[in-house]
Amino acid sequence: MPVTTADIHSSIIMLAVSISSLMLLLALVMCFLRIALGPTLADRVVALDVLNILAVAYCALLAIASAQPVYLDAAIALALVAFLVSVAFARFIEKSGKKL
Repeated sequence: MPVTTADIHSSIIMLAVSISSLMLLLALVMCFLRIALGPTLADRVVALDVLNILAVAYCALLAIASAQPVYLDAAIALALVAFLVSVAFARFIEKSGKKL
């Protein structure tokens, strides 16, 4: 059975998805460390925002790996909610009056 160009492209995409998944996992671990060890509230809020971005990236990666575009809709919705959460945290920090 000869190897076709589609097989090569498919294997390259799956390799890229695997490497990207590992990189996202590493970034996820670093975000959880920053949330746990962050010296200030602002560090924790930024880490939570990055965590939301990583969730959006994982949804996009899942859409590529499974060839299901419905995951992109979920990524867009999650990005919109993450933006609103970031604004809410910023207002909370501003109203609390804590020195960071």
